[in-house]
Amino acid sequence: MEIDIDMSQFHDIFFEEAIEGIEVMEKELLNLHPGESDSEIVNTIFRAAHSIKGSASTFGFEDVGKFTHSIETMLDKLRNNELETTQELISAVLTAVDCLSNMLACEKAGETHDMPKIQSIAATLDAFSSKSTTHNASLEPEKNTPSDISDRTQDTPDDNPEKTWKIGFFPDEKLFYTGNDPLRLIRELQTLGKLTVEIVTDKLPDFDNFDVHNCYLGWHIQLQGHVNQEQIEEVFAWVEGDCKLDIINQSEQRTTPDRRHSDRATGRRKTDNEHRSIRVSTDKVDELLNLVGELVITQSILSSVCNSQGLETSERLHECLEQLERNTRDLQEQTMSIRMLPVDNAFQRIPRIVHDLSIAQGKDVTLELSGKSTELDKTVLEKIGDPLVHLVRNAIDHGIESPETRVSAGKPKQGVISIKAVHEGGHIVLRISDDGKGIDPEKILASAISKKIVDKDDNLSDAQIINLIFQPGFSTAAIVSDISGRGVGMDVVKQNITDLGGSVEIWSKKGIGSTFTIKLPLTLAILDGQIVTVGDQTFIIPLHSISETLVFDEAQKNTVAEKSELYQYRDRYIPIIRLYELFNIEYKSKSDTAKTEHDDTDVAITKNNRQSNLLVVFDAGEKLAGILVDDVIGQQQVVIKSLEKNYNNVPGITGATILGDGSVALILDLLNLSKQYNKPTAALSTA
Repeated sequence: MEIDIDMSQFHDIFFEEAIEGIEVMEKELLNLHPGESDSEIVNTIFRAAHSIKGSASTFGFEDVGKFTHSIETMLDKLRNNELETTQELISAVLTAVDCLSNMLACEKAGETHDMPKIQSIAATLDAFSSKSTTHNASLEPEKNTPSDISDRTQDTPDDNPEKTWKIGFFPDEKLFYTGNDPLRLIRELQTLGKLTVEIVTDKLPDFDNFDVHNCYLGWHIQLQGHVNQEQIEEVFAWVEGDCKLDIINQSEQRTTPDRRHSDRATGRRKTDNEHRSIRVSTDKVDELLNLVGELVITQSILSSVCNSQGLETSERLHECLEQLERNTRDLQEQTMSIRMLPVDNAFQRIPRIVHDLSIAQGKDVTLELSGKSTELDKTVLEKIGDPLVHLVRNAIDHGIESPETRVSAGKPKQGVISIKAVHEGGHIVLRISDDGKGIDPEKILASAISKKIVDKDDNLSDAQIINLIFQPGFSTAAIVSDISGRGVGMDVVKQNITDLGGSVEIWSKKGIGSTFTIKLPLTLAILDGQIVTVGDQTFIIPLHSISETLVFDEAQKNTVAEKSELYQYRDRYIPIIRLYELFNIEYKSKSDTAKTEHDDTDVAITKNNRQSNLLVVFDAGEKLAGILVDDVIGQQQVVIKSLEKNYNNVPGITGATILGDGSVALILDLLNLSKQYNKPTAALSTA
């Protein structure tokens, strides 16, 4: 009976899992080293390719399946020690993986493939596959070799004795819903040797209860050939968890246990620590997070209303409100955790970049990654990838010296780039370090003066000079290349980081190396903030940026050019930000407030009676600034709402939130505010 299932409904799952397989292949290929043979790594790569090939054929992506078969054939030669691991071979497979990734992107977008390129790469793979270790390991791929990327029977080494295998294959009833076809798996087994198949119909229902979308059949299979158990398991890898599988080596007259274990009661294979998961659209998670945020706000308003009405005297109501608050916070934390992913997801592109650039520049570079399991919000994770890539590229291009230069300087021939991720408080800190030549302040200053970024008379410290590399258009590269020299990049790196509410600092010493320290919030959905008032307006200042809140002393204030106000804060002068003027907020004294309660007379406003008495000092990147406020209400974790989506973009405001009393408070964009007020103050330094 023909079963008609729309396979397109499974395409999204296929693409997601195929991309994961490509990531595995690339990651493991970068762990291979020329002249070394690591069977575990090669087998992992082979299994990923095999899975992509099988599923591509199942879902009708024949070109992808055929091309992946060329990769699989080459890997099979490699894992059977018929090919030597060379840099040329590794690079060829990496190129093929890139091509496979592009093919998947084309299939997903409904675009046509670049077949000449695909055939050229397939020909290169076939040229490697046609050789063995008895030939020259550093092979030059044969030119004008026709690409044959059709299915071929796997070759097996002579030292693999012939075996007879008995296989029990019993799919779950809902197997067809996963897009798998048992007959395709059986046909693939047939490529391994001589096959005898017996169908099992014990579970076949009567006609009235028959559902054409269910799989009721099972199979007893006998396979004879030069085959090992791993090859058989790889055939069934795509249906792992969706069938009961028994594999017995009859040649040895003993049972070879399935390494994934069979569960005869349920027909599903299980591991010793089974971990089940489902794929959920991030849009659904975002909507859930938004609803939880609304719940947190509603709970806060409910508590505020009860308190204002004097209902807190009810002990039972008080207990219920406390329980509701605990449950709401727990729900919020659990929902937030769904969006948290290991920072390793942002690291995945880095090894390939180090590999390719070090070869291109003739440098010997090793990469060290630590803290890969440290978790970060998915939104932050996606946006930090490009800055990380740029910093690593710069470290290879500008930092790490050539092997000859390093040896002559008394350094190891191999340079080291390390990336570390750690949690510090409510933030994640990324440190990108290299043991290269470091940043030369004299060279930076000379370039900055020539580009008129600073004046030659400016009195700048080495730290201030080094931070000039974040200025737009700054570059010291003498030659424009694909990597650097166009005067773009580092300013964008800093902007991307600051847009995430983070900061970046540099430590560097000439001849020793450099370290870039990036500090990021764990999530962009909630914020620990300090609630302040200015006039009749309430604002939220991100708590992580606040250095200190102090009583404002007029005697410490200085005016520059009759306009800019500076405050003497310890050993430096910092700019003063007056929100009254910036947002045109009306100031009303207590007497004015009392007057307006009895009539509608307009209150005259003058700058002189705006007597804000508190200064909130905050960190604006490498500089400090201060905001004048009337009062500090307290600290609170708030749910961030986008002002741009719900109203409009307002300079100096990064978002809004709803407080417990139902009022709206605006969240200040400190970095944007500091740009408007931060002027050079070297001449007023008290140091």
